[in-house]
Amino acid sequence: MDVNKVADLLAQTTVNKQNKISFKGEGRKLDKAEDAAEIIKAIVDCPDLEVLELVGNTVGVDCAKLIADTLHKRPELQRCLWADMFTGRLRSEIPISLTSLGNAIIEANAHLVELDLSDNAFGPDCAKACVPLLKSPACYTLQELRFNNNGLGGGGIILADTLIECHKKSSATGKPLQLKVFVAGRNRLENPGAKALADAFKTIGTLEEIQLPQNGIQHQGIVALAEAVKCSPNLRHLNLNDNIFTEKGAVPMANALKHIDSLEIVNFGDCLIRTEGAKALGQNLAESNPNLKELILSFGEVQLEGGIAVCEAMTGKLMLQKLDLNGNQFGDDGVDEIKDLGKEFTCKDALGSLSDDEGVDSDEESGSDHEADETNESIENIVNGTHDESVQNGYTGTLEEITPKNFFSVVSAAHLLQLSASQRAELMEEVIEFVPNAEAAADAFLTLSNLLTEDCVSNILSCEKPSAENLRVSVFECIDVLMAEAFDKYPNTPMLVINPLLVRMGLIKSEDKKFKSPSDIRAQAVVLGHICQQAYFPQFVKKIIRGVVTKDSEPWEISPILRSQLLQLLFA
Repeated sequence: MDVNKVADLLAQTTVNKQNKISFKGEGRKLDKAEDAAEIIKAIVDCPDLEVLELVGNTVGVDCAKLIADTLHKRPELQRCLWADMFTGRLRSEIPISLTSLGNAIIEANAHLVELDLSDNAFGPDCAKACVPLLKSPACYTLQELRFNNNGLGGGGIILADTLIECHKKSSATGKPLQLKVFVAGRNRLENPGAKALADAFKTIGTLEEIQLPQNGIQHQGIVALAEAVKCSPNLRHLNLNDNIFTEKGAVPMANALKHIDSLEIVNFGDCLIRTEGAKALGQNLAESNPNLKELILSFGEVQLEGGIAVCEAMTGKLMLQKLDLNGNQFGDDGVDEIKDLGKEFTCKDALGSLSDDEGVDSDEESGSDHEADETNESIENIVNGTHDESVQNGYTGTLEEITPKNFFSVVSAAHLLQLSASQRAELMEEVIEFVPNAEAAADAFLTLSNLLTEDCVSNILSCEKPSAENLRVSVFECIDVLMAEAFDKYPNTPMLVINPLLVRMGLIKSEDKKFKSPSDIRAQAVVLGHICQQAYFPQFVKKIIRGVVTKDSEPWEISPILRSQLLQLLFA
């Protein structure tokens, strides 16, 4: 080739190099002006700031305002990588910081492409603080949005509504929002949040990556997300790991997948898709999505017939690199048959390990009468230490068998931690059948909250130790199922649910003269702080509880800080 022609080609080539300031993982605690001086200087000195990464530092209110003062002059800013930025901060402080930073971006007339606020203890109130930024022109250009592990709860609905409004307002300018990546795992979104986000995804229609693992989403929410998938023709990556499909959600989702042809990664592991769901996935994927690279269907209570259907569908996928069917119910002979089918794949190593196969289930999936038995069996196996997650959480001993009927008499922290989120949710759906009224719900509330350890109850707003946070999340997930059902039983008289709780906490007088008020209610205060932020909790009840908590009473004497934090949440 002529050297001059090569030079001409090189001259026409441009290399996009983004100007990035990163203080990632430095663990800086930014409280006073001098703490933020180096970061502020770096921002001021950067000639064309496009990326600001503050991941792994903790920013206080005053320093957030100082950083915001420098950002309001940076219209070129495109990517805000602000995950894990408020560790140890009071939840009442975080919205103030978010508002300062968001307003600065709006005032700068910046046009963001990426916003990452993952691993910050937000809750619904902090989600509200993000609304002005997310619906402003600064986010009309947003392509990637990450709210992973934020404890959003009902904030998921707020976020979804804001995205819909952003799309509406940006469309009016002739350039509608074209969001490509949305990640919001471990947020306790549940069905209400999933349904709201599904509406947002359908409205936007440009999603290429949707990740919502570990959100306690049941089949109703999965069905709504399936409709959103149909409206996302460019979807490449779909991760709904550790939610609760069952056949009722898996079959509609499988049917939705055939409406698009763009998928490369699908993760439905730990989703209880079961045999019928696997068969539907096999049937629909055989006729669609030729570029599929990864399919994860592990620990889904899939029997051999379902596994065969999936494998036969994958034999025609030339791009397939990974098929995970581990932890299902194929049996020894079935595992050999699945391995033989895996040899037919284009990539001979695509089929993953089957070492954790749970063996053939003696009950067929012939109807709802058998579903509970299957669930109980899988839960029993997990609780008795036959699942990898039990080792991961450090509990490898044999525990007493737990069933819906004996749940409240034998349940321990170890039991909850050895179950996945989907298994906890499904178990609790059966457990609540043994909670007939509000009084029983209050007793159950007490039992579950007492599982929290000392490390879990030092602060309502945050939990620094990962192991303690895992336990808190596990207890919260069970409590959410319990209390949502309790409030649903008393839609017009929610105080019938709350009063027994307050009595058992010793905050209002019991009619039983033999009742003795507890001396330590920190665990109950932490859980009460959680439920008052959830979508199922009647908001007007907050005011009533505030009146009770503000009164001096003996249980608060050892935990005045928790009392103050609880009041912050009740006044929010």
